[in-house]
Amino acid sequence: MKRALVTGGSGAIGAAICRRLAADGIHVIVHSHQNLDAARELCEELIQQGHSAQLTHFDVTDCAECQLTLETLIAEAPIQIVVNNAGIHDDAIFPGMHPEQWHRVIDVSVNGFFNVTKPLMMPMIRTRWGRIVTITSISGITGNRGQTNYAAAKGALHAAGKSLALELASRGITVNSVAPGIIESPMTEKTFDHESIARLVPMKRAGKPEEVAGLVSYLTSDQAAYVTGQVISINGGMI
Repeated sequence: MKRALVTGGSGAIGAAICRRLAADGIHVIVHSHQNLDAARELCEELIQQGHSAQLTHFDVTDCAECQLTLETLIAEAPIQIVVNNAGIHDDAIFPGMHPEQWHRVIDVSVNGFFNVTKPLMMPMIRTRWGRIVTITSISGITGNRGQTNYAAAKGALHAAGKSLALELASRGITVNSVAPGIIESPMTEKTFDHESIARLVPMKRAGKPEEVAGLVSYLTSDQAAYVTGQVISINGGMI
């Protein structure tokens, strides 16, 4: 059974990804940092449904903690699927943005990608099969007012993914980014009303977390063995 680590697994998109990968017959390691209770409930739900899952807890911005926790996890068996989903946004127009807002957003997304993915590389390479998928954002492609920090983080992940894909292509490991637009979640419900969504999205609706999870499911499957180094948008036609 292949093993997958999903960071930020307790959020709307992360939980949908965990459920889909578990349904695909993959052992899912649900990561959480701040929403530990929700992640634990998700693990219990998956196990009760007959799937294979476990919980892990660490701060993706803490390199030493990531290294220690992940070394313990891969001592059991390699983790061959990594879904880098952990991320935050802290919006402000750039002239009024505090240094802490800039550094924290970059730290979670970009440094988190490094801290989580790097310790898993060599065991994955030895198996000559792997899937690395990073959940980014349409903001990393188009930019967005008030999100210079967030767009910078997601754009950096696109570039990092393309570079890492080149390094790993000959080892049977693919690296791709999934860039969602407006996806249903408690956060987007507070940000976008129905009129705003109808104006911004040609499909006149927000996407569903399960639709993002379906794309991740494909990218982590054997069917996607020739897809690597790509930034794949899922946004209802916004761009």
